[in-house]
Amino acid sequence: MALQELEHADDLMDDCMDNCLEAVQVCEWCADACVDEGEEMARCIRLCRDVADVAALHARWMARESGYHRELADLCADLCEECAEECAQHDHDHCQACAEILPKCAETCREMAAS
Repeated sequence: MALQELEHADDLMDDCMDNCLEAVQVCEWCADACVDEGEEMARCIRLCRDVADVAALHARWMARESGYHRELADLCADLCEECAEECAQHDHDHCQACAEILPKCAETCREMAAS
């Protein structure tokens, strides 16, 4: 069953799940690529790994309609915003991709938390 076919998922939840899964992908790519960039990328790596873990968990909790997914949405949004700010400071393509994608995830997570 595709995520869009979940009976309990409305358009906001579908968008939030999609954005969380996209955040997981871009953050995993960025963290992996940053390893080769040197020690000055340690904060970027840590934040990307945190976002990837929390966004994946948030998507899973939404998919199974956990009673706590809205609380996790706030944490996911906070992490996405902080990571996007960090990545925006670096010129690497993978960092710039994070800086572009993560604000969308943060926005839908905030909306999800408020719904």
